Amino acid sequence: MRKMFNKSNVINVLMGALILVVLFVPSAKALMIQGLMKVGLFAPDTSIEHRKAMETEQPASLAGIKFKDAAGKELDLGDLKGKVIFINFWATWCPPCLAEMPSVNKLYEQFKTDPDVVFIMVDADSDFPKAKKYMDRKGYQMPVFAVASRIPQQLFAGSLPTTVVLDKHGRISYHEVGAADYANKKFIDFIKQLKAD
Repeated sequence: MRKMFNKSNVINVLMGALILVVLFVPSAKALMIQGLMKVGLFAPDTSIEHRKAMETEQPASLAGIKFKDAAGKELDLGDLKGKVIFINFWATWCPPCLAEMPSVNKLYEQFKTDPDVVFIMVDADSDFPKAKKYMDRKGYQMPVFAVASRIPQQLFAGSLPTTVVLDKHGRISYHEVGAADYANKKFIDFIKQLKAD
C-alpha cells in the first residue's frame, strides 16, 4: 500500500510539474500547440462564409498604413495593390506565435520568390535585435518589420498572434486571432486562388 501511495505521489508531482512547465515556459507551450497542429487542430478557416463575414470589416484605405524594417526602410500597404499580402503580428515571448512560426515559414518558403505575394512579419515589440536573433536561431529568412503608422482595428486589435491576408484589391480575405497551421494545403491553395483572382 505504501509503495502505491508513493508511486501515486510521484506521478502527481510529475504531472503538476509538467503543467507548470507548459504554463510558464513559452517554448514548451509552443511545442504543445505545434503537436496539436499536427493532429489537425488550428486549421485556418478559409471558407467562403468566413470571407463573406469580413466584407463589412474593411479598412477605408490601405494608403498610409506603414511598416518599417530594421534598416528604417518603410513599406506602405497602399503601394502593394495588385499583390497578395500576408501580415503576421507576433512576438518572441508569445507561445502561440512561436507555435505557428514553423508553418508560417513553410508558407513563406513556398512563395518567397513569387513577386505577387508579400510577407510582412510584424514584431509587436519592435525589438529588431531580439526578433533577428530568434529568426537566425530557427533558420528563418522571413522579413521582420515594426509598425510605423496607425494600424486600423480591422487589421490588428492588439491580440497576438494575429494574421491578416489581403487580396490583390486590398480587401481583407483572411483574418485570424490565435495560432493556425499556415502550411496546411487548404491555406496554400487559398493563397494560390487569391493570386489567380
